[in-house]
Amino acid sequence: MIISRRSWRGAGALVAAAVVGLTGGVISAGPAMAHTPTWSVTCSEVTVDLKDYTSGVPNTVTVSVDGKDLLPTRTFDREFHEKLTLPEHSAPVTVRLVVKDAGEGGKHSLDETKTAEVCEGTTPSPTPPSPTPTVTEPTPTESTPSETPGTQTPEPSTTPSGQPSESAPAVPAPSPTTPDLAETGSSSATPVIGAAALAVLLAGGGILWAVRKRRTSEN
Repeated sequence: MIISRRSWRGAGALVAAAVVGLTGGVISAGPAMAHTPTWSVTCSEVTVDLKDYTSGVPNTVTVSVDGKDLLPTRTFDREFHEKLTLPEHSAPVTVRLVVKDAGEGGKHSLDETKTAEVCEGTTPSPTPPSPTPTVTEPTPTESTPSETPGTQTPEPSTTPSGQPSESAPAVPAPSPTTPDLAETGSSSATPVIGAAALAVLLAGGGILWAVRKRRTSEN
């Protein structure tokens, strides 16, 4: 069977087209598979796998748990692989992954969140009870009885130099004074004068009676 030259050319063109199409498919599939971060979250760990990123540029990755850094911002080149241990938690926590692609205009950057559940068998830590305030009762003090009931012994005073000073003499209490009588125009000597005048009158009367009696007896 003889195949013409034109048939060989047609077959070659078909083969060439098939090869070009397959190569283009592989090339076009390459970028689609690149820059695909893989990360997973369990109740106790976070696994991050980053592949096929642009090398020679400062790509960065950050992992945080409920707003607190679990993996502070770190720069990587083409790939990044890390397994992080989550802190103990008694309630579900939110894990956030932030990847910034510094190449190709940052179109392969990523910002995702996942929830880490509580591991089985983990019990919440009990809250410690608040301390009970201690009440201290005052110690009773014994009072020293004074030597004389109802009186108190004065304590000696001290001078600025620290030596006891002599006690000051007691000042007698002022005696109550009798209020002055209101002046009425008469003096305390009035009764005496009156008595003397009365004695003089009596004496004069006695003398006069004696004289009259003597005259009568002479007549």
